[in-house]
Amino acid sequence: MANIKIPKKQFEKDFGKLDEKMQHQIAMLGTPLEGFDDNEIELEIFPNRPDMLSYQGFKRALSSFLGKTSGLTKYKVNPPQKNFEVKIDSSIKNIRPFTACAIVKNIELDNEKIKEIIEIQEKIHNTIGRKRKKLAIGIYPLEKITLPITYRALEPDKIKFLPLESEREMSGLEILQRHPTGKEYAHLLAGKAKFPIFIDANKEILSMPPIINSQLTGKITEQTKDVFIECSGFDFEILKKCLNIISTTLAEMGGTIYQMDILYDKKERTPNLTTEKIKISLENTNKLLGLKIKESQLKSLLEKMGYNYNKGRVEIPMWRTDILHEVDIIEDVAIAYGYDNFIPELPRISTIGEEDKKERLKRKIAEIFSGLGLLEVSNYNLTTMKDQFTNMGIAGKKETGFIEILNSKTDYTILRKDLSHYLLKILSENVDAEYPQKIYETGKIYGNGETIVEKESLAGAIAPGNFTEIKQILENLGRAIDIKLSFEEPKQTPTQFIEGRTASIKIDAREIGFIGEIHPRILKNWKIKMPVALFELNLEEIYKKLSFQN
Repeated sequence: MANIKIPKKQFEKDFGKLDEKMQHQIAMLGTPLEGFDDNEIELEIFPNRPDMLSYQGFKRALSSFLGKTSGLTKYKVNPPQKNFEVKIDSSIKNIRPFTACAIVKNIELDNEKIKEIIEIQEKIHNTIGRKRKKLAIGIYPLEKITLPITYRALEPDKIKFLPLESEREMSGLEILQRHPTGKEYAHLLAGKAKFPIFIDANKEILSMPPIINSQLTGKITEQTKDVFIECSGFDFEILKKCLNIISTTLAEMGGTIYQMDILYDKKERTPNLTTEKIKISLENTNKLLGLKIKESQLKSLLEKMGYNYNKGRVEIPMWRTDILHEVDIIEDVAIAYGYDNFIPELPRISTIGEEDKKERLKRKIAEIFSGLGLLEVSNYNLTTMKDQFTNMGIAGKKETGFIEILNSKTDYTILRKDLSHYLLKILSENVDAEYPQKIYETGKIYGNGETIVEKESLAGAIAPGNFTEIKQILENLGRAIDIKLSFEEPKQTPTQFIEGRTASIKIDAREIGFIGEIHPRILKNWKIKMPVALFELNLEEIYKKLSFQN
């Protein structure tokens, strides 16, 4: 989630006084009011609505919701003018391969609007962009750029420009080592032989995405009238949606949108604000929401949420990244209808409900581990052969007892046999995060003998960690749930553990799992540089001991 702050004076000019009724309306839109004072209003924006991460986007949505406007807002998109091109060099292919770009002209900028542009840029970076890892946005004053633009990659020592808020020219590597923003995001280019850059027709570097813009060509001011926008990253569809959000935000500020030709193997033209249409069933809407609305009411409710509706088809705004299915639209119908207008009903069934004992135990485990500083994670039931076997040091052996998915469209082709490999995978994907890292998971694992076997497992890992620390965590758990756990030297050390630093976990002489320190060879497979201690045990045996079996 992200919060935005908007000028109270501007809000009340556009919508009237911020009284209790207006505060209620804002909350019903799904943007809770976090607080306000004489100068600012602070709103919470849920992750599914990045189009409202600016006042312009929020204003567009609230205007429809309050009936000030109706239906889908249309924007004129002008075709490219001369040299409105971005040439994609082949050198960028394996580094940060895609970009979507636009030009917006005739904007009247002031300090508040510039602040708003910077804030939506950073909020998209931190939400959809996963802190610039997935996508990054650059906005540049067009008057300082000579078109066309080239997107390419160069060796770091060949990249030299004056980065934002710097007093001297730096090379690509110096930016990562010395500039504050460069140091913060250096991990995004770690290990790359070449760094991406946008460069204009005069060989002037505009930026080094996803790190920083040039001070000379990448900083907008109140004198800026026309801007060049680029979104770079790894998923072209996401880039196009984000470009639509930024472009329409600037259009709401009075700008005129122009497309650009993106010259890949084939030419793409962005932004594309052509709307999509999805079928919606009145019957499904009434069934899911428990209502009896008519088609005319459905049309009115959809227009209230910024859609157009005609004969069972809904026209979707191209800046809405969250609409994937009819159900997403029905959710907006519920918002427009008003959650406070729904009348609660008791179901016409007679039952006596009770929390499942197993779920109660898992909740208690979660509370215990939370108190011990462990963070709960949740992974897919499907996994890859590489993660399940190769990275766990079981390569080359004929593995049996796993369940394979037929005709899988991805590398995730088997059901997981344990949770341990997934915990190591998470640690490997967070080597740049702060240590210590302590995680655990409860979940289903699967095997295949005479019949398919499905059971629940509990696993935990700490990095850096040793046998004594992870054993203390399990002993605390045992005492808290009144289960006597014992630890004995295993007859055979599992492949992932260090021999002599491993034990089998037992209840009443029954082996229920293993605990120990992960072997350096396995850590190397996962590219983990910290020592890791890990355990995994069969929860079904604990259920049995506590007489929780059905």
